[in-house]
Amino acid sequence: WAGGEMTLDDGARAILLTGVYGAGKTSVAEEVAALLEERNPPFAAIDLDWLAWSNVAGSGHDGTTLLSANLAAVAANFRAAGARRFVLAGSVEDAATLDAIRHALAMPLLVVRIEVPLEVVEARLGRSPTSGRADDLATARAWFVARPGHGLEDAVLDGTAPLRDTATQVVRVAGWHEASSG
Repeated sequence: WAGGEMTLDDGARAILLTGVYGAGKTSVAEEVAALLEERNPPFAAIDLDWLAWSNVAGSGHDGTTLLSANLAAVAANFRAAGARRFVLAGSVEDAATLDAIRHALAMPLLVVRIEVPLEVVEARLGRSPTSGRADDLATARAWFVARPGHGLEDAVLDGTAPLRDTATQVVRVAGWHEASSG
């Protein structure tokens, strides 16, 4: 596990699935959640892109301050309810954002980058009828050139494999494949 501030010693652990828009982070997180449901450890799945999406001043779709505050509250609520495994999905551009996520979680965090070729991203996002996905596709194309967030991950996985296979790899990388209760 990578660094992070531990303020509680309750065994809580988190995985952050990151990568460009269209890499399949949310879909993989959903499949990891399905695997965890089969094993029954207390867990929570959180989509970071949705957690801070607003139009309030200074927040933006990826507003780090709002994201951090919301994540801290949501994670604390899930923890109080008994969750000890956290599956997060979200694009992380820089170390400052990752540090804010780590601080908000206050538990060890494993960062897993989901990698796919640009053609896969174009196919996935190009099918979406929303204008927001067109914006995400433009951002993804720019990220393939600039490569923000690269080097922040602890592991890289192939996002073109079947979802169940990728999710199984995530669970193994996290060491959660043996988990059956907390």
